[in-house]
Amino acid sequence: MAYALSVSQVAKMIDLSAVRGQNTLEDVQQTISLAKKYGCVAVFALGGFTPYVIQQKREHAYTFHVGATVGFPDGGQLTDVKVFEARRMVELGADEIDMVQNYGYVLSGKFDYVEAEITAVKKAIGEIPLKVILECAYLTDEQIILSAKAAMNAGADWVKSGTGWASPGTSLRNIQLMKETVGDRLKVKAAGGIRDLKTLLEMHDAGAERFGIGVKTAQGIFAELSE
Repeated sequence: MAYALSVSQVAKMIDLSAVRGQNTLEDVQQTISLAKKYGCVAVFALGGFTPYVIQQKREHAYTFHVGATVGFPDGGQLTDVKVFEARRMVELGADEIDMVQNYGYVLSGKFDYVEAEITAVKKAIGEIPLKVILECAYLTDEQIILSAKAAMNAGADWVKSGTGWASPGTSLRNIQLMKETVGDRLKVKAAGGIRDLKTLLEMHDAGAERFGIGVKTAQGIFAELSE
């Protein structure tokens, strides 16, 4: 089957991720290697491994961005902790930040708190792109819309559907709702439950511009495109 997008075009939309608690240093290195091979746009690891990714990028002059996770996996940390974590990652050399919103407060209807927290993190990192992870799998349609609006009001640069930890993951409907809400003001990233090329292309058509994907899934997608 012929696809409208090439391997290189898709790679430039993929944030390769090793953000599971059980991911090892070997997993992170494999993620870096695959990103280098295909020209993926970014590599994400959990905070403890992020300095290693930064070091590898500097030593080998890799062109991918280093993404840092903040508030993983549940977003329930104090705002001060998220601010410190985000600022520290930028100081170390991270190029972008993916922060989990406090969806416990979303589920409680406290959107003023959610917006204020995102505002504080964005202020701490300045021009560094901030993606706000909504964790759509746990939210109603209305909560997704209100969360996306809070991210817009707070000055975020992206809204992201999930961490990849939540079940059942991201749906096409989640992406459509996010895009309908933010329009062209923010960009949309999909993560969680993207298992094949068909799903990626459907979400891309719905407005997603970046995709957080693990190594095995990415290898399968690149194989489909290469065929």
